[in-house]
Amino acid sequence: MGTNGSTMLEPLRQGLPPIDPSAVSDAASVALPARYEAVGSARQFTRKTLGQWDLDERFDDIALVVSELVTNALRHALPADTPRDQQDPPVRLHLMHWAATRLVCAVRDPSDESPVARETDDDFSAESGRGLFLVDSFSDSWGWHPLAGALRGKVVWALFGLG
Repeated sequence: MGTNGSTMLEPLRQGLPPIDPSAVSDAASVALPARYEAVGSARQFTRKTLGQWDLDERFDDIALVVSELVTNALRHALPADTPRDQQDPPVRLHLMHWAATRLVCAVRDPSDESPVARETDDDFSAESGRGLFLVDSFSDSWGWHPLAGALRGKVVWALFGLG
């Protein structure tokens, strides 16, 4: 944390929005276990990181999007036989800050499946499918890309304009 994040971002370079990753002023990352408690951990990590970057006022919107992206990764992107306590957690949250202009939340997961946004769901008691609709509503833009090279999976990202 606190470095320019270029080495940490290298595996994500292909999966980020069209912003120069080398211009990142701050970057932070956390591995998340294959358990739903990871959503709370992701929110805590986001709160702490945004506080360090003096972006506390954006916490609500950003934390909502982080929660949805992490929930989607846990719910849809992990194989059914993923061990709950595996040594190398399969989901990782990256937060990247470009000076006073932009913040990107990116969630890496091991699935090659594209995320699908649905505005409604036949079963309204299930929140499945509405997460990306919320991501779209609260962020300035979002997208996803398969990981490049030997890494399997994808990155789903959301961009927030600041200021």
